[in-house]
Amino acid sequence: MKSKGLFILAICAIAAVLLVAGCTDTGTTETEKDTLSFGYQPSTHQIAYMIAKEKGWWTEDLASFGITSIEDHKFPTGAPEMQSMLSGDIDVAYVGAAPVISALATGLDAKIVAAVQVNGSDLVIRPEFTYTSPEDMKGLTIATFPPGTIQDTLLRDWLQTNGINPDTDVDIRPMGPGDATVAISEGAVDAVFLPHPAPATIVAEGNGYIAVHSGEMEANHACCVLVVSGDLIRNHPDMVEQIIKTHIKATDYAIANQDEAAQIYYDMNKVDIAVIQDSFATWDGRWITDPSTIITSVVDYTTVQADLGYIDHPLTEDEIFDLSFYQKVTGA
Repeated sequence: MKSKGLFILAICAIAAVLLVAGCTDTGTTETEKDTLSFGYQPSTHQIAYMIAKEKGWWTEDLASFGITSIEDHKFPTGAPEMQSMLSGDIDVAYVGAAPVISALATGLDAKIVAAVQVNGSDLVIRPEFTYTSPEDMKGLTIATFPPGTIQDTLLRDWLQTNGINPDTDVDIRPMGPGDATVAISEGAVDAVFLPHPAPATIVAEGNGYIAVHSGEMEANHACCVLVVSGDLIRNHPDMVEQIIKTHIKATDYAIANQDEAAQIYYDMNKVDIAVIQDSFATWDGRWITDPSTIITSVVDYTTVQADLGYIDHPLTEDEIFDLSFYQKVTGA
């Protein structure tokens, strides 16, 4: 009887261990995450990401959540970056709001959780062309980011608003910043509309002058934003809060330490520091973090993109944003 009782106890103990192990395995499959993958672009718009990376803040601040590896992926523009996020290759993106809209409209499971900056792109025209008004753009060849990006959306909307047909009155060619900078230097295009620091580089090389700031096309328009995946929002909300805290810390640091920010940008992208400093001095951009300040601008982009035929219908604020994390972090 005693041995039978011991046998039963042993069986129960084994069963309990298996049950706990089974529960643990299931939970691990659903929630464990040790690598976080970021997407960004080589623009001073996204200097906050670069500062946090160079100072080791992403690694340090996320270690308590089990993150042991930070992967980053550099993209020339927002369109391929959002394709990568749609494929599940990146968890967090520093990217323009417009390509986020295009991706959300085609099924991206993600939300904007913070702002990154406003304005900050320039229309640069070759020296042999005189600019006095938008009418002077007729007949010119203009390089800008691909369809669905901030620059493409803004440029086309601005041209249309000024009575210029972007499909027939000008020749708009989609290019990344490097290709566009080379194209205007070689005279292959007459103008470019690009985010900083590309305009400052073109001016420094004597290949063009700044004719219009993007803030003159649309005052205080949204540009880059911080996007996180639906998986992080649902399964790792505390991590999302820390990502926003680190983003705010890095943004505040960039604003207060622009010379060091220029050095960090140089270290990561090898653009002349004098050009970066000139970019900071001449752009009309501002680094910000509060997503509530860009809601109207971003929602308006959805109407523009629908009018351009890029998406089927405009999106709503709730389809684009999750403000709850920023509000919790800041007490706003």
